[in-house]
Amino acid sequence: MIRQAIIPLAGLGTRLLPLTSVFAKELLPINGKPGIEYILDECLDAGIKEIIFIISNKKKIIKKYFYNDKFYKKIINKKKDQRIIKEYKKIKNLKKIIKFVYQNEPKGTGDAVLKTKNIIKDNFFLMLLPDDLIIKRNCSKDMISIHNKKKCSIMASMKVKRKTVNRWGIYSKKKKINQNNFYIKDVIEKPDIKSAPSNNAVIGRYILPKKIFDKLKNQKKGKGEEIHITDAIRRLITDGDKFIAHNFKGKYLDCGTMEGYIKSSLEISKI
Repeated sequence: MIRQAIIPLAGLGTRLLPLTSVFAKELLPINGKPGIEYILDECLDAGIKEIIFIISNKKKIIKKYFYNDKFYKKIINKKKDQRIIKEYKKIKNLKKIIKFVYQNEPKGTGDAVLKTKNIIKDNFFLMLLPDDLIIKRNCSKDMISIHNKKKCSIMASMKVKRKTVNRWGIYSKKKKINQNNFYIKDVIEKPDIKSAPSNNAVIGRYILPKKIFDKLKNQKKGKGEEIHITDAIRRLITDGDKFIAHNFKGKYLDCGTMEGYIKSSLEISKI
């Protein structure tokens, strides 16, 4: 049973400068709603009971978003605005299931995940990367359903253009399960075009085993001098752990770049 989700939020958001020079990218509105709330809605709809935010001291504005009670109470007492009351109630309910841990040095996604080691209770947990929105179908819910049947790790997947493989974790297939699911043979973090085993990319949804913390504790730095979750996954696969690539059925939106952020708002406005 997958009950906990972690969401790394400590990144600097340099691809969205200058907006992120004063504001956390995860709070930027997408069609009038903070981007992070789309991720939270996905978690809740998938049955997640506890969500762990990994933030930094520079991103404390994210915590303030959920703990700004005095501000809301003052406004509500003055205006009695039903829309504001509804939004405040939603934020209060979310606050009950959110925990915060800190990653104050940008050492990579693997290091961010390791910060949650003492909070994760079950053998498997969900991780979502907030730059990756998947709309029109709940990818996390589908992955949890597959996990419940196969009892192993799952990663969301899609084909990308060959010339962009150096942006992603790229995997090779071991065995086909069905049309949309495959056992993974190997995965490489941000390979160059010549060494990429395919153009099958891992997208920001993972069901990971708790044992990955043991790998992350002594994980060496990889591309860009960062500790990558992909490198720890690769070591688990080498040890015989099963990982499934799930070709999700929803629509992928990249919110991590200025162009992608603008396109995401336009796409969501059509729904």
